[in-house]
Amino acid sequence: MKPVRKLSPPSLRRSLKLLGPGLITGAADDDPSGIATYSQAGAQFGYAMLWTVVFTLPLMAAIQIVSARIGFVTGRGLAANVKERFPRWVLLSVVGLLLAANTLNIAADIAAMAEALRLLVGGSAHVYAVGFGLLCLVLQVFLPYETYVRWLKWLTLALLAYVAVVFSLRIDWPKVLLAVVWPRLDHAHEVLLTVVAVFGTTISPYLFFWQAAQEMEGVRVEEPSRREAAEVRGHLRRIKIDTIAGMTFSNLIAFFIILSTAVTLHSAGLRDIQTSAQAAEALRPIAGDFTFLLFSLGIIGTGLLAVPVLAGSAAYAVAEAAGWRGSLALRLDQGEGRGFYGVIAVATVGGVVLCFTPTDPVKELFWSAVVNGVIAVPIMAVMMMLAGRRDTMGEHVIGRRLRWLGWTATGAMAATVAAMLITL
Repeated sequence: MKPVRKLSPPSLRRSLKLLGPGLITGAADDDPSGIATYSQAGAQFGYAMLWTVVFTLPLMAAIQIVSARIGFVTGRGLAANVKERFPRWVLLSVVGLLLAANTLNIAADIAAMAEALRLLVGGSAHVYAVGFGLLCLVLQVFLPYETYVRWLKWLTLALLAYVAVVFSLRIDWPKVLLAVVWPRLDHAHEVLLTVVAVFGTTISPYLFFWQAAQEMEGVRVEEPSRREAAEVRGHLRRIKIDTIAGMTFSNLIAFFIILSTAVTLHSAGLRDIQTSAQAAEALRPIAGDFTFLLFSLGIIGTGLLAVPVLAGSAAYAVAEAAGWRGSLALRLDQGEGRGFYGVIAVATVGGVVLCFTPTDPVKELFWSAVVNGVIAVPIMAVMMMLAGRRDTMGEHVIGRRLRWLGWTATGAMAATVAAMLITL
């Protein structure tokens, strides 16, 4: 009998290298704004909202695979492909709404990070907001691209804090499983609003632009037309593995956030949780200081991951629309990189400035979700049309299964947006 062959370190290293843009994109989806939404879902409805992150997983994975394939096969980002195939007003509308939505999202995330740090160590949340904004901006501008992406990958580990939170609690797992497959839903109006919020948080336009741009970065050194067909097929398989792993990780963390707040806050009768920092603070007297610490550190870690993704995706879109060269590999002293990094600076600084305005953070999160949800539908439809065109994708047009899942995701998002507009 032959001995069982153990996985060698080089094989493990090669396996980990398969994870990149998809993992980072999935982790960035669980930003502080998302944490607030998932926390509210768990606190308000308990186990009844767990099914939403299970349902959205295949749809989210499919649409992200489509965006990544477009970026890799064409060697251009989404905005550049839209610019080539659609009228200019479509391009300007999509990019303008994306920039506005991302800036609002950055503001909400930085405010949540600052508030979480204030809860941990005291001090001024406004000072921390400025500090976090400057830190994210400096890292994007001055850190070499390869090093920067490597650090982003390590930051995804911050999300494991929410796994630790769940396993520090006593969970009735059979009851959890029953709630996933057979949820009991009351109060139809409030349930609908929460489902729309979870869907809008899970499937966001900035994720499409970011992952397509990261795949584009990976092939920039070589013209797409000169690559061997077998090489392209191999990389498309890597994209599939990377994206499915990243989206599974993302939705698993969302599942744990809903579960942890359902077990603690919902069970204790605390149903009105409106921000991620408020969720962390509410956990302390119920689940203890350790759980509070893990939850707060997770907010800060995910914010440090999400803010650069939000600002970077906006910069890629604006640069492609304007015809600039856009890349995180550019140096600031290069003339072509100034416009690209200028957009990153405007989005990040704009987000910090919004933290000083008297706007209601709950409304800020809500309208950010509304804008994201509204612009997601046409962008997803455009992506699906691009991915099925031979003059765009050549022989690598998407197959029947991916086409079906992608259009199902688009239809599901359109239905949630319609429901949101009706409830407004």
